[in-house]
Amino acid sequence: MSDAAALDVFDRRESEVRGYIRAFPTVFDRASGSTLVDTDGREYLDFFAGAGVLNYGHNNPVFTRALVEYLERGGIIHGLDMATSAKKAFIEAFEQYVLAPRGFDHKLQFTGPTGANAVEAALKVARQATGRSNVVAFTNAFHGLSIGALAATGNSTYRDAAGIALGDITRLPYDGYLGPDVDTLDLLEKMLDDPGSGLDLPAAVIVEAVQGEGGINVASVPWLARLREITAARGILLILDEIQAGVGRTGTFFAFEDSGIVPDIITVSKSISGSGLPMSLVLLRPEVDVWKPGAHTGTFRGNNLAFVSARVALEAYWADSAFTDGVAAKSALLRAELDRIAADHPELGLAPRGRGLMYGLACDGDRTLAGRISAEAFRRGLIIETSGAFDEVLKFLPALTITDDELTRGLAIVRESLDAVLAR
Repeated sequence: MSDAAALDVFDRRESEVRGYIRAFPTVFDRASGSTLVDTDGREYLDFFAGAGVLNYGHNNPVFTRALVEYLERGGIIHGLDMATSAKKAFIEAFEQYVLAPRGFDHKLQFTGPTGANAVEAALKVARQATGRSNVVAFTNAFHGLSIGALAATGNSTYRDAAGIALGDITRLPYDGYLGPDVDTLDLLEKMLDDPGSGLDLPAAVIVEAVQGEGGINVASVPWLARLREITAARGILLILDEIQAGVGRTGTFFAFEDSGIVPDIITVSKSISGSGLPMSLVLLRPEVDVWKPGAHTGTFRGNNLAFVSARVALEAYWADSAFTDGVAAKSALLRAELDRIAADHPELGLAPRGRGLMYGLACDGDRTLAGRISAEAFRRGLIIETSGAFDEVLKFLPALTITDDELTRGLAIVRESLDAVLAR
């Protein structure tokens, strides 16, 4: 069957809102590790990982076995926010492998299963805890597409879809937005301390340590540390959005860890379940946890299957440093090849940037280039997306469990695809 015929039902019946199907027009049928297979049996190497959901790869057998065993014994699947053995085991594992090693004493809030819902909860509780409404967010931020989260999101394409005014957010420049020689926090500090600036004292500042959808923009360690100092000195809560950059993606469990800061609120989603099942968390310092019972609910905040695979992921990959050591080695391989590609094409002004296995190849000289490379790579059997305000960044999000051979093969396809695009 032709691709067009196979996709006919989607064109005929699925909403025009669909997105990734347009970039990767085939019907996928099964997957394992870093390989996707379509209904015609064609294999694709995956440098997309479900937009950061599949840090441990597709159908990881460690998780699959645990899920099958849980289902076969009749374990609770849907539990709202009632106590279940699956949730208990996850909380205990999260304490052991995430909170305790970092000296964190945060409470866990289980929100609706999307990252956007976690951000909505974080913004709401910050406003409740401080009694203030304004929130500072940054240029090129992406925090979700429900109304509160969308207000904090920067991209005009998403914002224009809201249909209403998006308020109670002050937008300020992210690290590097005004060039490498400008510390953008000078502006934030000046505006906070100047009663004539028009900036109302915020309830919170929300930030990504690495901006994913915004184009793989990396906040420096000194910048994040200073942001924590500025907010702490003024009683402003600091929210770290770790939805895409967290759970090992940048080489540490949280992307902000190298800065040594302790955020007041942390949002986690995407890869926290390990298996790709929907799940989200908000981590709150105890004094910020001012919720009244039932003040933020959600029918599917108790996804017990996700709790099962999330626990197993922590036990299997975060008990020692072997996993993160492997990510560091693969990160070095990835960065070295991106540097070589950029050096081989100085006329294009390509700029590699990122951390861990979250990298971008910025193509600012020709903003159509990243999209053309992605399309050519798909024809050659590689799934890779773009990001940035103009989709000008080729975005590398391979599974953290990808093998060196798979990573090398995928990078070869990227190089071949760039050469093919330039030859046209």
